[in-house]
Amino acid sequence: MKRLKTGDEVIVTTGRNRGARGVVTRLVGEDRVLIENVNLVHKHRKPNPQQNLPGGIVEEERPLHVSNVALYNSVTEKGGRTGIKTLADGQRVRYFKSDGEVIDTV
Repeated sequence: MKRLKTGDEVIVTTGRNRGARGVVTRLVGEDRVLIENVNLVHKHRKPNPQQNLPGGIVEEERPLHVSNVALYNSVTEKGGRTGIKTLADGQRVRYFKSDGEVIDTV
């Protein structure tokens, strides 16, 4: 079961973008996430007149591995580990392991 979803607010825990917060815009494969305005790189693009694309240096987002991000807990204002548990009524929910707060249903 995936612990991150599109639209989750996450915080980067390691790397050159450590401490940066952003929203997950897309899940890339099984183990990578694309985060809005985080892990920006410069790409040198050649002009493509067939598609009317100008050349130059373009800034774009690159995916990060899910082990390098944590779901942001607004109560503790830190990144937190998440788990999935089944409630008494049979409903499966995501929750923070640190304080047991329920995030949403799976």
